[in-house]
Amino acid sequence: MADRPLHRLATSEDFEAVHALYMHDAVVPYLGLDPMPAADFRPHYAHLLATRRFRVVEQAGRIRGFYRTARHGGRAAHVGFLATLAVDPAMHGTGFAREMVETAIERLQAEGVLRIELMVEADNGRAQAFYRKLGFEHEGTLRAAYKRAGEQGYVDELYFARLLPGLGVAR
Repeated sequence: MADRPLHRLATSEDFEAVHALYMHDAVVPYLGLDPMPAADFRPHYAHLLATRRFRVVEQAGRIRGFYRTARHGGRAAHVGFLATLAVDPAMHGTGFAREMVETAIERLQAEGVLRIELMVEADNGRAQAFYRKLGFEHEGTLRAAYKRAGEQGYVDELYFARLLPGLGVAR
């Protein structure tokens, strides 16, 4: 990629761009919220900002993706979580998503994370294939994890994880 994306903490000024991407028809089914107007999304966005772990990713001056990271505590302090991840559908197939996730993994690893977990919807085959290419493995299924508005059935979520070098676990 010629123009390396900029990963930065999201700010209140990013609200409109994040809302537009979050509510994109190709994105919203996979982020755990049903489509909603901006006014209803504001409290959710305020929560994301309050985590101080929600990043937007810009390329050529436009927000093209976002993600949130989290850390477990106590005995699981070596475990990080990657969530609330979305990429502008116009960027699919460009290598943008790979760079975004690899940078997020590098950040977590620099913080001492040795295991990264994430959730993928069972009906999102594209994301499953993408994460498998990045070394994530399916470790379990949360059956009927949630229900999208306007759909009959419930959606299973697949639990994926990747072990990073230094964990000391035989593979």
